[in-house]
Amino acid sequence: MSRVRASDEPVLIELNPREQRLYDRLRTRVVKVEEPGQASGMADILLLLPDFTVLLARLLRDPHVPRRSKLIALLGIGYVLSPIDLMPAILLGPLGLLDDFVVATAALSRLINHVHPDVVRAAWPGQGDALDAIQRAAAWCEWVLGKKLRGFVRGALRLEQR
Repeated sequence: MSRVRASDEPVLIELNPREQRLYDRLRTRVVKVEEPGQASGMADILLLLPDFTVLLARLLRDPHVPRRSKLIALLGIGYVLSPIDLMPAILLGPLGLLDDFVVATAALSRLINHVHPDVVRAAWPGQGDALDAIQRAAAWCEWVLGKKLRGFVRGALRLEQR
C-alpha cells in the first residue's frame, strides 16, 4: 500500500490522454468566457471548474477514497458533464457554467471532510493548494447563493404584505 505524505514541494502529476482531453475541453469552454486581457471575478472563479472536475475524476479512482465519497464524486462529475443543466450555457453564456461550478464545489466541499487532505492534494491538477481553492470556492458559492436567497425571501415577503 502506498503512503501519501504532505510536502512543501510542488507535485507534478501528468494526466493520462483521456483525462487531458476532458481537462482541455472543459478549460476551453471556460476560457472562452472572457476576451483576452479582460479580468473578471466570474472568469477567475469559473476557471476552477476544469480543475475541480479533473480532481473529482481522480478522487473517484483513488483507492484511498471511501465508497460513499466516490458516489459523491460520481454525481458531481455526472452533473458537470450532463447536457441537462438548471442554467444552460447555450442560453446564458458564461452564467450557464455557474450551476456546474456550484455542484462541483459542493461535491468537493463534502469530499474534503471524508478524504485525507494529502490524497486531495496529490490529485489536484490546479495551481496553489487544493484545500484552499475548494474552501474559497465554497465560501464564494455560499455568499452568492445566500445573497440570491435573501433577495428571493425579501421579494416573497413584499408580495405577502400586499
